[in-house]
Amino acid sequence: MEIKIMDWIHDIFDDAPLAALFLTVAFGYIIGKLKIGKFILGGIAGTLIMGVIIGQLGIDIPNGIKSMFFALFIYAVGFQGGPQFIQSLNLRSLNLLTSSFLMTVAGLACVLVAAWMFNLDRGSAAGLAAGGLTQSAIIGTAGSAIQALPDASAAQKQIMETNVAVGYAVCYIFGSLGPIIIVSWFIPMIMGWDIRKEAVALAKKMGGGNAALEPGQFDAVRRVNTRFFNVDANCKALGKTTLEVDSDLDFASVEAIIQDGDKTEFTNDTVLKEGDIVAITGRIPALEKSNGYFGKEAEAPDEMQLVEEHRELIVTNSEIAGKSLKDLRDNLPTEKSHGIFITGLKRMGHALPLVAGLQLHKGDEMELTGRPVDLNRAQPHIGYKITAAKVTDFVFFGFGMFIGYLLGMISFSIAGVPMTIGTGVGCLLSGLFFGWLRNVHPHFAALPSGASNFLRDFGLAVFVGVVGISAAPSFVSSIQQYGVKLLLLGACVTIIPQIVVFFISYYVLRVKNPIEALAAVMGGRSANPGFAALLEKAGNNTPVATFTITYAIANIFLTLWGPVIIGIISTNPTG
Repeated sequence: MEIKIMDWIHDIFDDAPLAALFLTVAFGYIIGKLKIGKFILGGIAGTLIMGVIIGQLGIDIPNGIKSMFFALFIYAVGFQGGPQFIQSLNLRSLNLLTSSFLMTVAGLACVLVAAWMFNLDRGSAAGLAAGGLTQSAIIGTAGSAIQALPDASAAQKQIMETNVAVGYAVCYIFGSLGPIIIVSWFIPMIMGWDIRKEAVALAKKMGGGNAALEPGQFDAVRRVNTRFFNVDANCKALGKTTLEVDSDLDFASVEAIIQDGDKTEFTNDTVLKEGDIVAITGRIPALEKSNGYFGKEAEAPDEMQLVEEHRELIVTNSEIAGKSLKDLRDNLPTEKSHGIFITGLKRMGHALPLVAGLQLHKGDEMELTGRPVDLNRAQPHIGYKITAAKVTDFVFFGFGMFIGYLLGMISFSIAGVPMTIGTGVGCLLSGLFFGWLRNVHPHFAALPSGASNFLRDFGLAVFVGVVGISAAPSFVSSIQQYGVKLLLLGACVTIIPQIVVFFISYYVLRVKNPIEALAAVMGGRSANPGFAALLEKAGNNTPVATFTITYAIANIFLTLWGPVIIGIISTNPTG
């Protein structure tokens, strides 16, 4: 009976191999949600494991599907990271950029040394890098480079691609756990740091700091509110214009004036008269001070409506990029800042603390609260509305992918070593350019965040699923041959670069603040689990700004190391 069921399943997958692929993704993400303590395997690693299991049935999936979905994934990564990557290339962040780059180079060096000392073939070395450095994109860029090798047979290429998957699977778990151990225990122990204490101190230095929110959580504290006050004969507001009131009330503005029970239109020159009721919108502390500035607090008139809007903008204006929130507030004329409040800020998907010392970058997502008329006035000076890009610009998307494939065809040699850019790196570079273009010229190259997130996540999931299914026939034997050795080497590749580069960053590059130093290590390692552990220990989101800068650099260079490893390592497997 069991044999008949297996034959039936095999026949289905033989006739519809893509059904097996979608099943692999589904079960892979189910496995990825399983927790062992605080460790979560993740959907990508889970998909690879399921691909190997389902692939034992001998499923044949066209290789073109694998390359296409990886190209879509890597283009989306480049598109999303383009603005932040370009913005990070400045002198103000030079020490952090250097730290991140050194981390990627140290990781590459460890992989190359391990490959030479233990005579690893090209595929095993690339898999060691992908798993030990937890950079899934290396699987794709290395795979493209393997297929372009002129000195390897088809059988050798197949073995090497299998070994990439094996190395990734064997080294990935400790590659994820290692940074958590380093950032939450090892470095704080040897340096004598209390992470929570240091995070509180940094937040105080910057002017604030809030706890990072988990998925599904929200901040119940209202930062901006509206209250109504009487204008009486003895209050300070009497006889002043609305612009003068805005100047006197820091972080609060006149939003409406009610005369004889009706809302009246007003300008910056409108004078407040006795008997008026004013609606004041602003931050809670500023509103508390308004009690002494106006008369008694009043109730809103019946059926009174004051429409305001939360609007998300992408920062594109070079004049405000690089300025701190304090600089922006201090140098902005009252007539321009009237009625506008910054209520949120994100960078590469991470919420940033709204603290005085935080510097704005191009590509930041800024949430503003205020009346539509005030937001419309401010928007051209900041950037473009996120919701403006609801439809993908398929003209530029098509050209972007086309250029990526063309770039991937470029081949050259370094010191006599043949190198091929490959489709993965080509699409990454194209994505970076078009992401930057979208940032500079918001009317071109639209790719909504929902669409780019889908391309990124689903593209990688499908690609890894195909890798697992294709590698399945020889996966077990490769594990038996290389498993223990790769596991130990992966631990070295994970741990050594972090420790070495941390001390270089701290003592040579002078990244002295403990939170920034640890965040730089996690960002340079592209270690999302380690960063999550750091956020938990910190209790606020002060590590986010440093992590995003270093993470953007690391993602680019770690991805580029795939073809570099294949080009430098010359050992092919026998077969």
